[in-house]
Amino acid sequence: MKPLLPLVLTGLFAFPLFAEDTQDTQNSDVFDSVETKDLSQFVWKKRPVVVFADNEADPRFIEQLELLREGEADLADRDVVVLLDTDPAARSDLRLKLRPRGFMLAIIGKDGGIKLRKPFPWDVREITRSIDKMPMRKREVREQKEAAATDG
Repeated sequence: MKPLLPLVLTGLFAFPLFAEDTQDTQNSDVFDSVETKDLSQFVWKKRPVVVFADNEADPRFIEQLELLREGEADLADRDVVVLLDTDPAARSDLRLKLRPRGFMLAIIGKDGGIKLRKPFPWDVREITRSIDKMPMRKREVREQKEAAATDG
């Protein structure tokens, strides 16, 4: 199978609309620039948010990336990694597992389970609210508060 994600990211960054944002995204902890063959590498470590489109020129894909970049710090606080797939012909493992039809946003929990699918762009506020309702996230917040209380 072809190295999909680097190819997609390279194609995306060649897109003129995002020329000025290339440096920010490449240095980001949220946008993953490594080839991702399966989601198991993120289990119990990260919450993948997967964005699918049939090509990088899809207006919904472009809008979703802009929304994600605006709230990158909030996503990082929640251990989110954004994975992009705009090549249906490559038939990546992510596509085979999630079976998107055109544009799709999928939120995967740290346990590897599919938590949410949306056929339209979602802003970071909606994404983080969904994540904050997850039991594991609630536990993380509680543990952070307890650690802050014992330190201070």
